[in-house]
Amino acid sequence: MRAPRLAITLGDPRGIGAEITAHALSEPLPAEITLIGAEDQISEIPAARRVGVGTWGLGSGERAEDRSRTIRAGRLAGHAVETAVKLALTGEVDAIVTAPAHKHALHLAGFPYPGHTEWLAKLAGDVDVAMMLASAELRVVLVTTHVPFRDVPALLTVDRVTRIGRITANGLREWFGIASPRLAVCAVNPHAGEHGLFGDEEERVLRPAAEALGAAGPLPADTVFVRALRGEFDAVLAPYHDVGMTAIKVAAFGRAVNVTLGLPFPRTSPDHGTALDIAGTGQADASSMRAAIELACRLGSGARLAPAAPSGRDTRPA
Repeated sequence: MRAPRLAITLGDPRGIGAEITAHALSEPLPAEITLIGAEDQISEIPAARRVGVGTWGLGSGERAEDRSRTIRAGRLAGHAVETAVKLALTGEVDAIVTAPAHKHALHLAGFPYPGHTEWLAKLAGDVDVAMMLASAELRVVLVTTHVPFRDVPALLTVDRVTRIGRITANGLREWFGIASPRLAVCAVNPHAGEHGLFGDEEERVLRPAAEALGAAGPLPADTVFVRALRGEFDAVLAPYHDVGMTAIKVAAFGRAVNVTLGLPFPRTSPDHGTALDIAGTGQADASSMRAAIELACRLGSGARLAPAAPSGRDTRPA
């Protein structure tokens, strides 16, 4: 089997993307790496190929008052992602890994997407995708992603939950080697609505969706993740961003990987942001970036992760 070909984008040039990528690649990997980013940042990082999208030369960190600098950073990060997707769609690379980008900078630079997940879906041809955060301990999939909380109730429909659930089940079968995925649906209201006392989304939306998927739930947020951590479920469908992200980051911060399910190619990224406040200080932890690259290697090679142990708990890296 040939080595997988990965494209790695360095993200916002003001952030920690370049340093965590360099550190993550300092140990050998069974992959052919293409680095995409500012020419002056990719030049010193080991790779089989480098694709420049402009130059940076303005150092790390953020000066909030400098709008032109922010726009320039967003433009470089955006062009890098677009280049990586083109390489994946034409078969020049097998998978992509994206270092963190700054949403505000991307928006100012003319890339008006809530996040990488929605943007990649558009670039890949308006495909249906789902955002999974995966670690050895827990897998969480977001039903709604980067939207204000006030918009969540209107977005939670039976169709949306079942669609995300089916994408999740397919991903678990095809990429994670789980023949019969066990899904759980997390409630949106306290105590799963308490029979309508605290809201009707559970009975009106989440329960019919769970039944259509053959999933457990809706189960209260304060217990469903505990049960998943104990190995009862292969993934939890979280109704909104912060309930899912909080669970995975408490369980496995620095070890979790963001995986976009539903794309025609694997895409992974670390479980954190640009960390502009510590960029260039040597404090950045590259663990999640290394985990993202290792998972992209396995998925890009066509390997499928082994199914969970009979107990239901898979203790190997996701």
